[in-house]
Amino acid sequence: MVLGMSTLAGLPLLRPGVRRLRLSSYDPAGGNSDWWEFEPGQTRAIASISGVGCIKHIWVTLWSDDKYALRKMLLRMYWDGEDAPSVETPIGDFFGMGHNLTKNFVSLPLQMSPENGRSFNCWFPMPFQTDARIEVVNEADKRVNFYFYVDYEQYPDGTTLDDYGRFHAHWRRVNPTPGWADPAVRWEGNHEAMREAWKTPNTGENNYVILDAVGRGHYVGCHLDIDCFSRQANDWYGEGDDMIFVDGAAWPGIHGTGTEDYFNTAFAPKQEYSAPYHGVILYQGTEDWPWRGKNTLYRYHIEDPIFFEKSIRVTIEHGHANKLTNDYASTAYWYQAEPHQPFPPMLPVEARLPRL
Repeated sequence: MVLGMSTLAGLPLLRPGVRRLRLSSYDPAGGNSDWWEFEPGQTRAIASISGVGCIKHIWVTLWSDDKYALRKMLLRMYWDGEDAPSVETPIGDFFGMGHNLTKNFVSLPLQMSPENGRSFNCWFPMPFQTDARIEVVNEADKRVNFYFYVDYEQYPDGTTLDDYGRFHAHWRRVNPTPGWADPAVRWEGNHEAMREAWKTPNTGENNYVILDAVGRGHYVGCHLDIDCFSRQANDWYGEGDDMIFVDGAAWPGIHGTGTEDYFNTAFAPKQEYSAPYHGVILYQGTEDWPWRGKNTLYRYHIEDPIFFEKSIRVTIEHGHANKLTNDYASTAYWYQAEPHQPFPPMLPVEARLPRL
């Protein structure tokens, strides 16, 4: 079985026996109450599918009086009868932006659409052999009205998807990062101090960890959400290198030159921008404090996934050699053969809330 091709060139391919189906929150009574109500503390499965198939698209929007619902609600996905979820993230972060915020942007696998980014879309394909389950958990203090589509393909009996990895996503946060630089030391114009700081070596042990996975698969990207709140080095975060360790290597086989470089931008960007595979979709700096506040950047390895046979550890420095103290969060996306390594416990609600 060849999963559905997504390019124009592949559209003419005939695929006998494939059915397109949808699960949604439509009103079965024929009215217009086209949402599901999630009470505080409630968990509900929005999709429970049996057989062999592939989820191709998920659309979500929601409404709640709890202004932090995007971080308080969790999304979990399970494939082929597994007990531990392969996806576990706050609902807003899963769809490409952190900080409990929404904003219009376009990437290839994830999009937030008008009005003001409150329409969430995911196009990552999610194959399964025997069953799929998607759960939504409401840890908000108020009821949430939740609207959704789950569009999927159903394949003929006997179809085998052994060659396809299962989709995974996980959210992490370190708030604050343990930086070693003195906040009282201002770096602007102090070139001697900057040169001395840049001599500090780093082997990656204290980097911010985006993904730590064991098994066989490929990493397909992340978004990184940084809240700069301390006035170190004008809080420019971009001198932190990406360092990716594959299959237990002691030194990163993929070593970058700076945070903005990993996200395919350059020269300390102060402009918002979105493209199919990379972007800066949130910038809150001011003229006197250029990178203060909340920043969101993404890099999706669609054309260039990073393969691993035994393990992968995707990390990034928080400032050169981890000198800066800031709020770092991220969502990583990857495919791998099961079983996967259990995720670290999800942070409690209070530790997921954005900084004011």
